[in-house]
Amino acid sequence: MAGYLSESDFVMVEEGFSTRDLLEELTLEASQATTGEVAAFFVANLGAIVRKHFCFLKCLPRVRPFYAVKCNSSLGVLKVLAELGLGFSCVNKAEMELVQRVGVPASKIIYANPCKQIAQIKYAAKHGVQLLSFDNEVELAKVVKNHASAKMVLCIATDDTHSLSFLSLKFGALLKSCRHLLENAKKSHMEVVGVSFHVGSGCPDPQVYAQSIAEARLVFEMGAELGHTMHILDLGGGFPGVERTKVRFEEIASVINSALDLYFPEGCGVDILAELGRYYVTSAFTVAVSIVAKKEVLLDQPNREEENGSALKTIVYHLDDGVYGIFNSVLFDNICPTPLLQKKPPTEQPLYSSSLWGPAADGRDCVAEGLWLPQLHIGDWLVFENMGAYTVGTGSLLGGTQTCHITYAMSRVAWEALRGQLLPVEQDEDAEGVCKPLSCGWEITDTLCVGPVFTPASIM
Repeated sequence: MAGYLSESDFVMVEEGFSTRDLLEELTLEASQATTGEVAAFFVANLGAIVRKHFCFLKCLPRVRPFYAVKCNSSLGVLKVLAELGLGFSCVNKAEMELVQRVGVPASKIIYANPCKQIAQIKYAAKHGVQLLSFDNEVELAKVVKNHASAKMVLCIATDDTHSLSFLSLKFGALLKSCRHLLENAKKSHMEVVGVSFHVGSGCPDPQVYAQSIAEARLVFEMGAELGHTMHILDLGGGFPGVERTKVRFEEIASVINSALDLYFPEGCGVDILAELGRYYVTSAFTVAVSIVAKKEVLLDQPNREEENGSALKTIVYHLDDGVYGIFNSVLFDNICPTPLLQKKPPTEQPLYSSSLWGPAADGRDCVAEGLWLPQLHIGDWLVFENMGAYTVGTGSLLGGTQTCHITYAMSRVAWEALRGQLLPVEQDEDAEGVCKPLSCGWEITDTLCVGPVFTPASIM
């Protein structure tokens, strides 16, 4: 083991002991606490991250994963991913500092932001971060002046018009402008070593990956004609973090593998990378939030009454955190989180029209509407699953002041797999410092990794 993660960093649980069991214990302790405010808290299953990693290596064996720190910058996540041998994709100085504080070497960091502050470029140069991305002349000129030894990755635009969150309006060079940028880099004596792209989060069509890989091949050929030594292809992110999505990860992986076989066949000398965030952490985190206030609001609908003859009403519940904190995905991902009740109500209990609101004194702090819930009370706990992406480490940036406590857990099986079955591969001195993933014990992959691997799909 590399020594990033130790047993003191998490609660060891036996197989069969679920996250819900741990949540029940923690909510009971919080409710019985006699001092301090009762605050929302997370339970993070680090074993789920280990399983996701094994699945990734099984489905995309040629791709080296980098973790997008902006997605979830909690220390437990960074440590377990560093232990698994991942590289780290950072978008600012704070993320680079945090990752290096954990002990990750600069050779495993990509400064993957095509819009960088000059001071942060200088920070990357001073601290040995060599791999930087760009997509325009101005950005290239900034790096030439402030980080002359950098190795540049040209970020190209993709067709992400159907993705839930798209980036090409803001980032990415059009294919027709790539030759000009490569020529400018050559004139400035700046080495361009690869191409990157990002299809956007929630991309419904895996064929976009195939099209982007094909376009990257064209840019590689442009670079080779101009004398650049291109050896890195960065597939970006956009991979789903939960199983219940329109396009499953295995299907995306199948399309990618077929496209790589066609445009970047094995043995071509190109390192294939990907920058994953949601994929690793979404399903690993569950949050418990308590109800701090409630009120009943009569609905102004004349001549309409409920079956029992009482006036129609909706119940408004206020939680101790909202969209400016752990539920910011409501604003950015346009989702409506569905709560689970920590206490299971009797089956005959009636349901009421309900909505959940955060603590902020404005009308936008609405967590969820249109829910039908039993009568709940102040101090009751609501549980939200799949809360690992863009919920931790972003609160202060979005106006939130409360930092939620995180309890990390891992099963003994996952811990033993991490300790005993992952062996570091030999470092290639000619690989420009790009990180190598840890090889995995395939004999335990089927135990930890659930779900079939799709057969290769057509990429045309």
